Amino acid sequence: MKQIENRADVNKLVSEFYRIVRKDDLLGPIFNHHLTDEQWPPHIEKLTDFWVTSLFGEACFKGNPSQAHVKVDKNLNYGMHQDHFNRWLKLWAATIDSLFEGALANRAKDASQRMAMGQFAHVYKKRPEDCKH
Repeated sequence: MKQIENRADVNKLVSEFYRIVRKDDLLGPIFNHHLTDEQWPPHIEKLTDFWVTSLFGEACFKGNPSQAHVKVDKNLNYGMHQDHFNRWLKLWAATIDSLFEGALANRAKDASQRMAMGQFAHVYKKRPEDCKH
């Protein structure tokens, strides 16, 4: 099994992961509603930038994931739940394990756990009081 060594590896991981997510019964409808087929290629590049920044420390990502998650939650009538993040994490870890091993693969799994907890907490905090369920 291969280690994550460069941007091409990260792009392979991100591309395969979101191919799986788009077909997932729980996550697919959300992602496919918010992104058109034409929007996916640039989104994959942006997410590759995110993970290259996270894993290699190369400052190439520009964006605000917290703001994006809050917007999606609002569009879901504040229906984003921990189950969504748990599924995302399960699929992310399984995709990593199917393609890569080693320190950076483990770092990607560990970082995703921290990010998911932080994103869900941020989304919840930003909800109107009457929508906190």
